[in-house]
Amino acid sequence: MIKFGPSGNSASFYAMGYKHTAQAPEYLDKFDLDCFEYSFGRGITLSQDKALQIGDAFAAAGKEISVHAPYFINFANPDDEAAQKSYAYVLNSAKFLKFFGGNRLVFHPAAQGKAGREEAVSRTADRLKILRDMIYESGLEDIMYCPETMGKLAQIGTLEEIVSFCKIDKIYTPAIDFGHINAREQGSLRTVEDYKTRLEYAISELGYERMKHFHVHFSKIMYGGKGEIKHLTFADDIYGPQFEPLAVALKQLNLEPYIVSESDGTQAEDARAMKLIYNSVNL
Repeated sequence: MIKFGPSGNSASFYAMGYKHTAQAPEYLDKFDLDCFEYSFGRGITLSQDKALQIGDAFAAAGKEISVHAPYFINFANPDDEAAQKSYAYVLNSAKFLKFFGGNRLVFHPAAQGKAGREEAVSRTADRLKILRDMIYESGLEDIMYCPETMGKLAQIGTLEEIVSFCKIDKIYTPAIDFGHINAREQGSLRTVEDYKTRLEYAISELGYERMKHFHVHFSKIMYGGKGEIKHLTFADDIYGPQFEPLAVALKQLNLEPYIVSESDGTQAEDARAMKLIYNSVNL
């Protein structure tokens, strides 16, 4: 079943008097939302006890929770010590995801740095093979690890690159950020066919079963010549992309992803808007 939810707590979460993420399931109910993404973007500062408390709250409410691993991950970094830190960021995020009771972990794969594109992508793939081995050795292979499409040209993470990484092992499933793709490609996502072309490519490469419940990030994003500049809200009418054609494409292809809104401060409101749009589509 398709699911909709916010990345982190929206401004209205605090405006309504909520203070702790353990209260998020009650807040999500007010918006008729199904899931939530907890960000470890700036590092894991949560205690195990607090994570278990959050997990219990989500389980009791029947809501799903995913995590976003720290932004510091860079599997293209030529320094082996830096790579070791990246492995640790993913594995520690996975352990906390277990405390939450979730099974989806999103991560940014790499930045190109001073290397050539091909070299950086190859190094990233090699490191993801090592990460795969570490995941199995740690008994954490029952989690869906989702490398994310990225919005800046200097980042590793075109759709084709992400799909190639996911071919390494079944534990990897794409996190397709359509706002990032649109920013990277200077406003390329406009029609149902624009979305379908990209989704059909991923399905042809990875298979329908791998893609049926893939991970989605969606927001409108300001972009320039180098790609992503900043996240916006659904109130923006300049940059896009629009969600309606994606909703049609998902229904036409019978895909039921986990859709996370990354709008700037209105994550829950825009996640609810996407759910309403999706439910209004009749084929």
